[in-house]
Amino acid sequence: MSITSELELIGMRKVSDAVAYTLKEMKKFAQVGMTTKEIDDFGGNILKDLGAHSAPFVTYKFPGFTCISVNNEFCHGIPSQKRILCEGDLINIDVSAELNGFWSDNGNSFVLGKDINNHQKLVDASKEILQKTISNIKGGVKIADIGSLMENEAKKRGYKVIKNLGGHGIGRSLHEEPDELLNYRNRHDQRRFKKNSVVAIETFISTTSSQAIELNDGWTMVGNKGGFMAQHEHTIVVTDGKPIILTEMNGVWN
Repeated sequence: MSITSELELIGMRKVSDAVAYTLKEMKKFAQVGMTTKEIDDFGGNILKDLGAHSAPFVTYKFPGFTCISVNNEFCHGIPSQKRILCEGDLINIDVSAELNGFWSDNGNSFVLGKDINNHQKLVDASKEILQKTISNIKGGVKIADIGSLMENEAKKRGYKVIKNLGGHGIGRSLHEEPDELLNYRNRHDQRRFKKNSVVAIETFISTTSSQAIELNDGWTMVGNKGGFMAQHEHTIVVTDGKPIILTEMNGVWN
């Protein structure tokens, strides 16, 4: 969407605060020995208390309030009573929701407890790349140039990007134009970021794979060549200068 009034900006701030707070609290709540279903139910109750509705459930009838992916699962992991979290797991929680007709999205990959599996370096790379990416987005900047920046920053650190996942426009629905805000340069993409537009910018930084493939459950995605992936995501408003980071409350960069 494009922000055309103060009321629209207020609406986007409220829903963004809701998803950001939910994500932050879910990360704090997660403990070794818990199931991903316990964490999802905890997040779902927060969204309900805030008057927000789970976006993946409303939009796609996803079997959970949030997406929780663990270790080799890249994204869209289904919360499960059978998935018990262990020390050093690489966890990704993605929270998106609707509130009063506005939609927002954010995500965070983190290591649970001690980094016994050496995932923290990948997590830190994803955070740093998201921060650098967002700081370079303003009205008039080519979308493909931002994709190029993300890929180059990943390569500098010895990582790959997932090329069939990307950020997206958001605001009045979960996915809007501009869609396919990819993590690499698409030389055919001549689009530019527009001032006042709302977009969800997300990294997909991988150790081994460059494509994500769907498992037989119809949701969970893993790497085509295995490995691990970290994702971090903020919903922002594009301006002529520094973007407005609507989901900053989630504490991803803390």
